[in-house]
Amino acid sequence: MAKGSAAAGDVEIDRDVCKLVHQFVQRLDAHVRRVADELGMTASQVVALRELSDPITARELAARMACEASNATFVLDRLEGQDLIERRPHPTDRRAKQIVLTPAGERARAGVLARLETHSPLAPLSGDQQESFRDLLQALLADR
Repeated sequence: MAKGSAAAGDVEIDRDVCKLVHQFVQRLDAHVRRVADELGMTASQVVALRELSDPITARELAARMACEASNATFVLDRLEGQDLIERRPHPTDRRAKQIVLTPAGERARAGVLARLETHSPLAPLSGDQQESFRDLLQALLADR
């Protein structure tokens, strides 16, 4: 194969991959929004609860949610108002607070995770395929 045609093929593959990733992200976003609607929450609240697997700071949560810290703080204020989280002193950083799920927050998170798993956009893939997909995404997103 000539060098020029390989490059043209690479451009086409790149375009196809970008298009497919975009479509998949849209499908994931729609799924999160459906779950949020079912639970009477915002999509951001669903994502925050999904990411609150352990005590973390608002800044760490913002990074996990891929949003600004001020947006995460707004979501946390709403979750705190619903008694789903509490802010506690950080054990090693006096300037920071740790976000911790309350018992009601633990139950809400379990419900969110169960609903996210139901009809997940990843469901058509086997467990091994999901692991491979995760590993490929991690390789693509790794700092180089």
